[in-house]
Amino acid sequence: MKITFYGHACIGIEVSGKNIIIDPFISGNEKASHIDINSLKADYILITHAHFDHIQDVEVIAKNNNSVIVSNWEIATYYGNKGFQYHPMNHGGSWQFDFGKVKYVSAIHSSAFPDGTYGGNPGGFVIEGEHKNIYVSGDTALTMDMKLIPMRTKLDLAVFPIGNCFTMDVEDAILASDFVECDKILGCHFDTFGFIMVDHNDAKKKFFDAGKDLMLLEIGQSIDL
Repeated sequence: MKITFYGHACIGIEVSGKNIIIDPFISGNEKASHIDINSLKADYILITHAHFDHIQDVEVIAKNNNSVIVSNWEIATYYGNKGFQYHPMNHGGSWQFDFGKVKYVSAIHSSAFPDGTYGGNPGGFVIEGEHKNIYVSGDTALTMDMKLIPMRTKLDLAVFPIGNCFTMDVEDAILASDFVECDKILGCHFDTFGFIMVDHNDAKKKFFDAGKDLMLLEIGQSIDL
């Protein structure tokens, strides 16, 4: 499983010969200006919630790749009504796709499209691949629901927001890693805007002192699990 960070909360996953993009917000992120969205491959686009900084490039990428859009009922059908392929889900439900099993889990946040359309309840994704499992929490507060995840799935990586203000901060993300019983964390949702700036060295030290590994990748950088 290969994970690529495209900035903000957008990551790419290559697994079992398929390409997945989660929460594509690239063209609107000046720090990701070197990423060409027209070159991105996406058999599937997973969307955690409907805020602009998670959906801005959905339609362009989906049109380029004939992608299947996977999200909650409201978001999935929103794009389905525009003619896109979609697969709706909701909290607690899972589905076996051709790349692995996906479960849609709870997040504590809000969700509305830029035009004001209701975006359903926000969520995260637990993705079980053939060999590795990851949890992408989406934008969320720390929640006790996270403790349910390791009861079903042993994680190899958790992707958590750490930027504070709109989501968890570093300290809450450390607690979240305890809750999901995963010490390998990929940070996201930081430094894009003034409200979510993070001291990288301090954040990494706090995770290290807690016996955990926080990865803050450069935009476009990849890791292999």
